[in-house]
Amino acid sequence: MNIIIREAKIIDSKSPFHNKTVDILIVDGFIKKIGKSLPNLEKADEVKLDNLHVSQGWFDSSVSLGEPGFEDRETISNGLDVAAKSGFTAIALQPNSYPIIDNQSQVNFVVNKAHGFATQLFPIGALTKQSEGKDMAELYDMKKAGAIAFGDYTKSLNNANLLKIALQYVQDFDGLVIAFAQDENIKGNGVANEGIVSTRLGLKGIPNLAEELQIARNLFLLEYTGGKLHIPTISTKKSVQLIKEAKSNGLNVTCSVAVHNLVLTDEKLEEFDTRYKVSPPLRTETDRKALLKGIKDGTIDMITSDHNPIDIEHKKMEFDTAKNGTIGLESAFGALMTVLPLETVIEKLTSGKSTFGIDIQTINEGSKANITLFNPEPKSIFTKSSILSKSKNSAFLGTEIKGKVHGIVNQGKLILA
Repeated sequence: MNIIIREAKIIDSKSPFHNKTVDILIVDGFIKKIGKSLPNLEKADEVKLDNLHVSQGWFDSSVSLGEPGFEDRETISNGLDVAAKSGFTAIALQPNSYPIIDNQSQVNFVVNKAHGFATQLFPIGALTKQSEGKDMAELYDMKKAGAIAFGDYTKSLNNANLLKIALQYVQDFDGLVIAFAQDENIKGNGVANEGIVSTRLGLKGIPNLAEELQIARNLFLLEYTGGKLHIPTISTKKSVQLIKEAKSNGLNVTCSVAVHNLVLTDEKLEEFDTRYKVSPPLRTETDRKALLKGIKDGTIDMITSDHNPIDIEHKKMEFDTAKNGTIGLESAFGALMTVLPLETVIEKLTSGKSTFGIDIQTINEGSKANITLFNPEPKSIFTKSSILSKSKNSAFLGTEIKGKVHGIVNQGKLILA
């Protein structure tokens, strides 16, 4: 497919065309020419949209889809279509399906299922067999099959020695370990952030300490073993400080934060609405501001939607027993634009590629066309009609968002929302 994108403002700090409004000619999946008022000699399809901006394709480092096993929540095909129309040219798929993605054949299954879509799927293999935290999974075999990292999603590894061995083992093939941080003994039966709101509502609390203690332990292990560690979806002020200090000491550690932890706080729990039950929990305004500061000063490397579709049977129930998780692909950009400047949003939606070993394609002549199209200005209310996912458990329903995603160009395909 040949495409000309007309009058698009390029937001890509690594491109010589950064902040310039130009036409972009794409031929056979590559950017052939960038310039003003390009002639359409290739009989290309033309894309011209109001206040059109483009950037490098966005990458989401934590997406759950359900398939195999939970197709009622989401399928790979619909999930990739949702990702494309939400502006993401690549996603990292969490292993929390049924069966768990903990071996080579399961990695092959999801890779084959995702073949041919505009949005590329990169599997995360489970770090331990069945994500049970007892025995290390077949990491090297999964890496050969296409796994880009290893972790057990929101299950924290209590066995410190197992994490130590994993960090040492993956260095032989430049592997990346993902370690979700939440001390299960301190969390106990907690379901919400421990603080004024949980006390007032009578909800069992999860103290910040549950996350911070685990992060401190994992950073000590990393200092001992070397290797690469990614700490996903941090949520507290102290966590930002711990990771900032570790980076200044030369440790190879990266971290992410979920969109909802940057935008929402535990004040949302007043209605006992289970759409706001997430892991880690929504924290206080003090934590939220510290996370935003960590984004701006570079301590936090990337932002994820932490998209996790949950069927209505497991959400429309008492707060204590409902499952954790919110969908987030469709609302990610619009929600972020309410709290961060545009260039920061784009940087944090693209910078995770280098951590996960995914090719970075700048917007330049000769590069592969890996592009997200959007308008950063219009404001709207996020409603159910905005949701393309099979599951509707969005924490952002009814909130004002800013910006509109038009779609992507990737893998030689144009997908428009």
